[in-house]
Amino acid sequence: MEIEILALRHQLNVLRRSIRRPKLCSADRWFWICLSRFWTNWRSALIIVKPETVLAWHRQGFRLYWAWKSRHRRGRPGVSPEIKKLIRTISQANPLWGAPRIHGELLKLGIDVSQATVYRYIDRTVKPPSQTWRTFLDNHVGQLVSVDFFTVPTVWFQILFGFVVLRHDRRQVVHFNVTSHPTAAWTAQQIVEAFPFDAAPKYLLRDRDSVYGNAFRNQMTAMDIEEVLSAPRSPWQNHIPSD
Repeated sequence: MEIEILALRHQLNVLRRSIRRPKLCSADRWFWICLSRFWTNWRSALIIVKPETVLAWHRQGFRLYWAWKSRHRRGRPGVSPEIKKLIRTISQANPLWGAPRIHGELLKLGIDVSQATVYRYIDRTVKPPSQTWRTFLDNHVGQLVSVDFFTVPTVWFQILFGFVVLRHDRRQVVHFNVTSHPTAAWTAQQIVEAFPFDAAPKYLLRDRDSVYGNAFRNQMTAMDIEEVLSAPRSPWQNHIPSD
């Protein structure tokens, strides 16, 4: 048996030297694929091709199998033009209805479609883009002023409140004052001192601090100044840098 195996291996080596690339049919490939599944030492007996080639055959056969198995699948069922038109009609007639409400109404009519399909075909009214904060600043920088408070601890462990009025076009401090007890009336008086009635700005930027009470807002209305408030709990929108 060993002599026969030696003779066969010698002949294989001769064929291997003489034939640079042997031609294998599909049956040969399937034979080695099946053998690799049931025999753990199949690599030791493989001479005609590399073991990586057999593994590549196996992966290719796996892809062909699943391509054959899924040949009749065509994805989701299509939506008829009538249903698309009905979804758009309902959406246009009821602009406040969202996809869940329209989906429920279609189910009542016996039309079984998913909520994602309804959302895809509802009518969407294109609104003009709103003005960004940066665009607002660029367009009205010459008419913008900002006000803000900051605290100053003293040597006697007291807290003083500094009030600053800043003009945005030149980054100029228009008015500055300090108090130990800021109130809405005191803050409104600072605006009067900073701007006479004939030099009042058009827009005043501030945060939502409670110190800007009714007295301050009434004074802004009297001076025809429009207040622009930052978003609630948004310290990153502070219009006056800390430095």
